[in-house]
Amino acid sequence: MSVAFTPWPAEFAERYRAKGYWTGDPLTDVVERHRGAEAEATAILCGERRFRYADVQRLSDRLAAAFQTRGLRAGDTALVQLPNRAEFYIVFFALLKCGVVPVNALNNHGAFELTAYARQIEPKLAVLAKGHPLVAADPAGAVAGSLTAGLDRLLLLGDPADDVIGSFAWGTGEALSAAPDAAPDHAVDASGVAFFQLSGGSTGTPKLIPRTHDDYLYSVRRSAELCRLDGGCRFLCALPAPHNFTLSSPGALGVFHAGGTVILAGDPGPATCFPLIERHRATWAALVPPMLSVWLEAAPGSAADLSSLEVVQVGGAKLSPAVAERVPERLGCRLQQVFGMAEGLVNYTRLDDDAWTVVNTQGRPMSPDDEVRILDPAGRPVSPGEVGELWTRGPYTFRGYYKAEQHNARVFDDEGFYCSGDLVAMAPGGNLVVCGRNKDQINRGGEKIDAQEVEDVLAGHPAVGHAAIVAMPDPLMGERSCAFVIAPPDTRPSELRRFLRGQGLADFKLPDRFVLVAELPKTAVGKIDKQTLRERVRHGLVDPIAQTEMTAP
Repeated sequence: MSVAFTPWPAEFAERYRAKGYWTGDPLTDVVERHRGAEAEATAILCGERRFRYADVQRLSDRLAAAFQTRGLRAGDTALVQLPNRAEFYIVFFALLKCGVVPVNALNNHGAFELTAYARQIEPKLAVLAKGHPLVAADPAGAVAGSLTAGLDRLLLLGDPADDVIGSFAWGTGEALSAAPDAAPDHAVDASGVAFFQLSGGSTGTPKLIPRTHDDYLYSVRRSAELCRLDGGCRFLCALPAPHNFTLSSPGALGVFHAGGTVILAGDPGPATCFPLIERHRATWAALVPPMLSVWLEAAPGSAADLSSLEVVQVGGAKLSPAVAERVPERLGCRLQQVFGMAEGLVNYTRLDDDAWTVVNTQGRPMSPDDEVRILDPAGRPVSPGEVGELWTRGPYTFRGYYKAEQHNARVFDDEGFYCSGDLVAMAPGGNLVVCGRNKDQINRGGEKIDAQEVEDVLAGHPAVGHAAIVAMPDPLMGERSCAFVIAPPDTRPSELRRFLRGQGLADFKLPDRFVLVAELPKTAVGKIDKQTLRERVRHGLVDPIAQTEMTAP
């Protein structure tokens, strides 16, 4: 049994295999390829714990065998939400080895997001950390009732232990056990779905992206090659481990492929990361623009030795050129801009690009077979330097969201090109400059917020007649969210925020600002005129009769 997905047309698949992009190897090859002396190299540093490549192999084998003993089979699905700990990778590889297809939720996702994922994949297994809000006195029953009736296995991650297997227990209280030399019994089909990646989305429901072993492994290999990673790379993983950026661009999987070391940090703040950089002589780090700004402010006054840093990557949102220019002086390393998407296409500035290109562009496609079109609203190609909407297809860009036929019909054309919703311009030399978004989405420091999703939840509050959420510019986060709400004048922001939290919405999606209005502006066809609302926010225009401004605490 395998998970259904939209495949690449046969002629494309044949081309990608013929060119060596798709090799037929499983995604676990990033660790399995290191044998002999290489198996003794350090793969992961997590607190005081060190994991060799041999350890990652052995522990993921044992865990995969334990899953199979519990009745999990190839084609089953799993919902995973774990913090930045070595166990995240052990669980990920174990599921891949026994053919169970996971969704790796970010640690800041709440019950709203987890329930939406579970409804789509109907998981047989959930892997959570102890203390998770969904884990109650009756963990297995509580989680199954919250997520899906089909879920009958709950694995809980406890305190760190020398043996990863000892860190886990089933939700029933039964210890997880596996023979020391246990190994999974499953032959991986590399053309099938390995796992689901998460989309930033703008449709009101979190969307899932099927990634195959073939396409994702190519993305990892090509990223590692382009970034010139080798066994000496020591990558600080400070952003959430499941994020596409930190997983594959080149991320932890690219570092594993090269034989380097992943250093896990609990958060991206300089107070946590600077000592880790000094202690472990980290050479690479990946950040979103707001956190880069924090690092740049903290570095001059820090006593930590950051001299080992060679490259800091920045992605997730557009980086201001003024901030980009400060990286070499403040951090003493090179900057690499990364513009990618969980759906596929990844663009990098190259390590030997000139300073202007690195500072002012977001990179160019990494694969010779990445196809990019920049189109105007009428679907015509724009001239070089002009802004248009980005359409793309290629050997690692997917062909359809999972169980989303109507949405797929809107975002794919007849030739299989995917409309990302990004507004870009082509700079000389083929690099892309990101100019904004054409979808109703807010990019809050790299976290994508679907306005419709939050509006729909907010509309459930008994005092709210209607709500419209738009982006407002912010010098640190790039964008924050502003909610225009039709509600009684005595409505409090704290009350609305408590309501949204109570619905399980992730904290980063809560509006940063609320504005009470008597009515919302409409377009000529009767739709809410969000462009007018954006202009009001951008220019600080407030109508004292129609609205009362409330800044969220």
